[in-house]
Amino acid sequence: MKGYRAERNVKINFVKNGWKVIRAGGSLGEYDIIAFKDGRCIFIQIKSTNRKKFYYYGYMDDQYEGFPFRLVVHFDRGKTVILPPQKIVSEEDGVGLDDFLLRWDGNSFQ
Repeated sequence: MKGYRAERNVKINFVKNGWKVIRAGGSLGEYDIIAFKDGRCIFIQIKSTNRKKFYYYGYMDDQYEGFPFRLVVHFDRGKTVILPPQKIVSEEDGVGLDDFLLRWDGNSFQ
């Protein structure tokens, strides 16, 4: 249930910022959602943890089928970060999801 809530919250944040979002049914693949906006597309894997660090064992490329692939980790203490996939993620890694949604131009930050 915790993972579903994290996915739902990330999806809501993307939609509030003008993105169209498709959730991958069952979330059994490499990504949980695909988001589209202004000709941009991004594949996203969403994880949640109640620990200070998250150990990720999934897809490790920063591209999926030629599109950006990002890992979103929601820490139960309230912070949600987004970054290219890496094995160990802490709250200090990547950027906050809100900053990402405001400034991402398709490959990097504006």
